[in-house]
Amino acid sequence: MAENGAHHPDYFYRNIMKINFKDIILFEDEDFLVVNKPPHLATLDERTADRGGSVLRLAKEYNPELQAAHRLDKETSGALAFAKNPAAYRHLAMQFEHREVTKRYHAVVNGIHDLENISVYLPILPLKNGTAVKIDRAAGKEAETIFNTLQVYRGYTLVECIPITGRMHQIRVHLSCLKAPIVCDPQYGGEQIFLSSLKRKFNLKKDTEEQPLIQRVALHARSLSFAIMNGEDIRVEAPYPKDFDVLVKQLNKFGM
Repeated sequence: MAENGAHHPDYFYRNIMKINFKDIILFEDEDFLVVNKPPHLATLDERTADRGGSVLRLAKEYNPELQAAHRLDKETSGALAFAKNPAAYRHLAMQFEHREVTKRYHAVVNGIHDLENISVYLPILPLKNGTAVKIDRAAGKEAETIFNTLQVYRGYTLVECIPITGRMHQIRVHLSCLKAPIVCDPQYGGEQIFLSSLKRKFNLKKDTEEQPLIQRVALHARSLSFAIMNGEDIRVEAPYPKDFDVLVKQLNKFGM
């Protein structure tokens, strides 16, 4: 498989400015808006040299009043909520604080794992450089995630992850503790996934280097459930983006 431009991170940087914000909206009422965040795009403007913009910047071009109600890691795709006014922001912030928002993520992990309502309850401490975390029973902050196996493949598993708390890199480090690191997450022990590891007959064109099936941490925020201003509970589901969709389709086709 030759270099696939659509899978390369630089492809996303070049195309971020082409994102039509309306195209990524999953839900909208007069108080809230939920989008399907593309991978490789920060939720908020980054402090470092700003290369790729942010979802918030795109959101404010659409509606200057929008405020991000939570955040997703830059590489993570999926359901991300915004509030349109201060009352809506407070309403959702309180739900997050009282753990009344249900977030469901899908992750492709290394190895075969049979997980049924497995709760990982291990405290997390950010490292001093702020780019990673570790488990620290003495100094870490309370963190809990529930995991369920959705589909088992040869050498890989599709897992549903439900974070009860909202610590940085929580799902990633908790899966690592289960010896189930997320595919393409070297920071926490995850290895890359190649089509040649799934297909029994695999021929690479001469003078080409095989590229991984996904070029980012294989984690997607699949759905978000919360109460809107009238008290009604809603669940907003985010379809897989192209790279995650291709990965799962190839697993379904060749990894069973």
